[in-house]
Amino acid sequence: MDALRNDGKSVAVVVIGYDDAAHVTDAVRSALGQGPAVREVVAVDDCSTDGSAELLDRLAAAEPRLRVIRRRANSGGCGTPRNTGLDAVTSPYVMFLDSDDVLPPGAVDALLGAATGTRAEVVGGLCVRRELPSGREVPWQAGLYAHHAVVPRPARRPRLVHDTLCVSKLYRTGFLREHRIRFPEGRFPYEDVVFTARVLAAAPRIALVPDRVYVWHVRRSAERLSISLDRAGVDNWRARTQACRQAYEILLGAGQKELARAARAKFLDHDLRMYLRELGLRDAAYRRAWWELTREHLAEYDADDWARNPGAPGRLAGRVVLAAPEPRDLPRLRELAARPARLYPPYARASDGTPVWSGDLPQVSLEPLLSAPVRALPLAVDAALRPRARDTRLRLRLHELYGRVAQAGPEAVEVEWCHRDDGDVVVRAGTVPLVPGGEAHPAGTSAVWSAETGVDLSALVAFGAGTWDLRLRVRFRDGASREVTAHALTGAGLLRRRAVPSARRGVVLVQPYPTHSGALALRVAPGVRGVLSVVRRRLRRLLH
Repeated sequence: MDALRNDGKSVAVVVIGYDDAAHVTDAVRSALGQGPAVREVVAVDDCSTDGSAELLDRLAAAEPRLRVIRRRANSGGCGTPRNTGLDAVTSPYVMFLDSDDVLPPGAVDALLGAATGTRAEVVGGLCVRRELPSGREVPWQAGLYAHHAVVPRPARRPRLVHDTLCVSKLYRTGFLREHRIRFPEGRFPYEDVVFTARVLAAAPRIALVPDRVYVWHVRRSAERLSISLDRAGVDNWRARTQACRQAYEILLGAGQKELARAARAKFLDHDLRMYLRELGLRDAAYRRAWWELTREHLAEYDADDWARNPGAPGRLAGRVVLAAPEPRDLPRLRELAARPARLYPPYARASDGTPVWSGDLPQVSLEPLLSAPVRALPLAVDAALRPRARDTRLRLRLHELYGRVAQAGPEAVEVEWCHRDDGDVVVRAGTVPLVPGGEAHPAGTSAVWSAETGVDLSALVAFGAGTWDLRLRVRFRDGASREVTAHALTGAGLLRRRAVPSARRGVVLVQPYPTHSGALALRVAPGVRGVLSVVRRRLRRLLH
């Protein structure tokens, strides 16, 4: 291993790839395009068979800063090639880049400037997930990177355990080598989780910057899905729980007890909720295996783990899974796992009046909801939408929640539609008063509040064919508010695709549907061409 060159202000970018000839050169060029701050790019090809290495060799012939390392055997994962690249770098700082992602312009300068200006051993910046082909961008852990900050020790900012990406970070190379921080070798899914735990366990000085420093490309239609997207098999969940368990043990073994607790809380709030939203889509064998693995993992939690923020949706969901030997209540758990969470009826009570999950699971107490602030309550709102030629109406129904809603006094609900592919495009339907009364949920809820408003289809189709998510904000008597989504009712004809006549477009295809978490969303396609394009895409998906 070469000694580090002592200029103190240069960066190595380690790019790893396997059979990704379509994207790897774009990744490398984005690193080289960062300017003179990047002294070397080490591209590690993990024994590709699609010509990736030859493309890199041709690029390296014209670019002296690029070095290509070919592995003789495929490692089966991402950790080994990253370690290979880390061993080869000679610059005082290093960062990692996957072959199908890119560094946006100015990323390295922003990270390096913070590192040298604050003497930080690790610098993190904002990563955005870019959905392709739509181009929709979603920031990753945006709250951590809202402004410039310096964290002398990770324990001062436990939220850091939620950002388990090894990318979007700049590391002092000597720090990683001094503490022998490496990635798990071989086929080890979620190697980022373990690597990040090892970094935090070493208690580095960390700087955070609000700059966009990494673009994570999400290609859901790719022939070979990334590990984070390929969740169809239960082995993926087994690997995730194992990585989370190792992260906890690493942090606890290093004396970072608060961070270890935070890592367990993150598992409940993020990992568990994400997989619960999809659990109803899996077959019975998957659900049974998933349930057993999850109960085995949660059985390792102690009383202190459950006592912290006991009313949080992930903790409530985790306690239901732990209490039930077999998969159950999946529709309700899906709603609770939504973001924002929805606790859907029925609302049961124990014999002493204490709120509980259900009559069959009275040991799962919901008493923490009685003292939770209104802005954090998992409010349940139903939504029914019937597309019509002249007057498409949206009907909403807010459910009582153990007396907390009536106590807060709901007054109105703000209604808006957000474009799925471009979150900056919002069509606001205005504020509608909530009126006490209405048909209660048949499974039992003591009171409801209802509201009704029109849906301006012409405003939605003005943006062309697309998907719109319904977003609501319930406002209460004292000025408090709670952002919610609405449960899509599935009664007769409510989710039927309809071709609605339109004076301007001729016809508009309208399809209300429930998302994976059960929330109401709406697909629209304007004009005959738009309708045909939707039908063709649907046929292609069915044939695929």
